[in-house]
Amino acid sequence: MGRNTRKRRTPLATKAIAASAALALGGGGLIWANFYASAHESNNQTWGGNQTKAATAQVATVSCPDVGQKLTNVPWRARQGVATELSNLDKQITEAYTRLASTRDAQAKDPSFVQNAIVGPLKEKRSATINRIRIDIQRVGGSFDTSLQQLAACTTQTADQTTGGQQQNNGGQQQNTGGQQQNNGGQQQGGQQQANNGGQGGDGPSAADFVDITKVAPNVQGKPRNLQNASTGTFTTRCGVNANQNHNSDNVIVAPGVTNGAHHVHDYVGNQKVNAFSSNQTFLQGGTSCQNRNDLSAYYWPVIREQDGTQEKDANADGGGKDLNVGKILVAQQAQIKYVGSPASKVVAMPQFLRIITGDAKAATNGTANANAHWSCTGFENKVQLTTQYPICPQGSNVVRTFAFQSCWDGVNIDSANHRTHVAFPDPASGVCPNGFKAIPQLTMRLVYNVPQPVIQNGQVKNAYAVDGFPEQLHKPITDHDDFISVTNGGLANRIAGCINTGRNCA
Repeated sequence: MGRNTRKRRTPLATKAIAASAALALGGGGLIWANFYASAHESNNQTWGGNQTKAATAQVATVSCPDVGQKLTNVPWRARQGVATELSNLDKQITEAYTRLASTRDAQAKDPSFVQNAIVGPLKEKRSATINRIRIDIQRVGGSFDTSLQQLAACTTQTADQTTGGQQQNNGGQQQNTGGQQQNNGGQQQGGQQQANNGGQGGDGPSAADFVDITKVAPNVQGKPRNLQNASTGTFTTRCGVNANQNHNSDNVIVAPGVTNGAHHVHDYVGNQKVNAFSSNQTFLQGGTSCQNRNDLSAYYWPVIREQDGTQEKDANADGGGKDLNVGKILVAQQAQIKYVGSPASKVVAMPQFLRIITGDAKAATNGTANANAHWSCTGFENKVQLTTQYPICPQGSNVVRTFAFQSCWDGVNIDSANHRTHVAFPDPASGVCPNGFKAIPQLTMRLVYNVPQPVIQNGQVKNAYAVDGFPEQLHKPITDHDDFISVTNGGLANRIAGCINTGRNCA
């Protein structure tokens, strides 16, 4: 049972950078993530900095400032317009990355090609889009921080500057920390092949993104001590594994009203009517996959794909092959959803329609500030949790993704402009919420997959698997994330809180 309080070191001068941080709690035969510190861990890394590289090092991806995370005060009347423009920024990055991946010959012949033909035009498009965001905000009387215009400029990263590769502080051997990676020999789908970056679609994962979990030293430590007023109960809701393949590449929280706003495919359990155009009223009418028919909440996460050369049905669709998410979508064997309490206080019921995103789909370029990815294997969850690498599990063991959502609420807002500031993690040492925040039931999720064992041979990965993501994020494991919208009927929210506060284990 535990959490990892180790601080990240500055990156080693290797061809692959990694920051390993993981936290987990075990109990009742299941490992439930209770990652209080996940979004607050010390980050001493300079992303893409202090790296020695040849002048001719090949550009791997485009890195742009995340404008959405800087917008903390957007008037409600402007939010739809702003969300649309933020989605346009994502689309522009995707287009620039696709051009980057398909012009390798031109880049080799002209050292200024990337700047003149990709990064420069991208800055101009972003500048115009940020200006439209300013107009949307000011039109309804809001204030706009003009310094956000400085976020128009993007940079590029070589393969050694992206998150992934060598596992730090693991005390064990690492398979192939050599960094840049050739394609694994699978079929190419979804556009031009990007050299030196691995993956069936050419944009990851690479061999350095995988580690044999049996060679990683334990990194899970103790959880906060329960105080006198702790809420020690649990509430489990059973909503299935999305066996009916309810998928889309929308994101109604971040990009409402925008088709393919996520640029990757989500699994949905719980509420069955979730797409870019859903409203709170839609959620109430959406039906549910949960056994408890009063649980209409939306639980959704990016799918995992097996990159075995199999063409999924979305090979030529948005979110799939068009966004370089390729391979066969895997259905989880288990999807366990559990609400747990606070070690420091009683919890209040979740408000209706509360939105929470945990983790960061752009962490490979954004850095670790909001990262909350945790990967492990059955039989290892209470020993090892990985953030920047996918585990290679031994025979008989399955891949596990765990999530623990922010469990402190500001008591007022069901969402915020950047979808972050209305909720928070408690203090990692004490479990106490920040001043002005109230403890709510902490949503935890555990997804188990039967994944063919990846094999590293001659600097290449075979039987690779990867989480869906934005193309320029190179399918790095640190980009894993999870989304939630709380929707209940029949007093269920109060029942969940009451069960947790009285120390019962309910389902």
